[in-house]
Amino acid sequence: MNVVIHHNPGCGTSRNALAIIEAAGYRPQVIEYLQTEWTKPQLLGLFAAAGLTPRQALRTTKSPAADMGLLDPMVPDEALLDAMVEHPVLVNRPIVCTPKGVRLCRPSELVLDLLDRLPPGPLAKEDGQLLIDAEGRRVG
Repeated sequence: MNVVIHHNPGCGTSRNALAIIEAAGYRPQVIEYLQTEWTKPQLLGLFAAAGLTPRQALRTTKSPAADMGLLDPMVPDEALLDAMVEHPVLVNRPIVCTPKGVRLCRPSELVLDLLDRLPPGPLAKEDGQLLIDAEGRRVG
């Protein structure tokens, strides 16, 4: 199975999703979008595949969105997209793509729905929250 993760290594949620993917035995293509940046067609394609609008994909915390006036609901999608291309950190993460679909994986355990197999257990997130028990079953 081909797995692609649009990843920010500075984000705990993104790190957790990547760790889950790797623990399940996948070798994902990791795209560090803060370095490679986004294009408008790429964002439009990802958002359409994930069923998101630009506003739903906008990172509103720990980002410059508020300072840039982007939280105003009257800001059009086109302006949000332009801002996301100029400031990649404005895109919420991680976005994971597999043959099962495309999804914004917040919380990180949402990535489990996109994988053909679960990681062996026990598996916990960075904060210690158990995701897979010792018998290999999803928790919660």
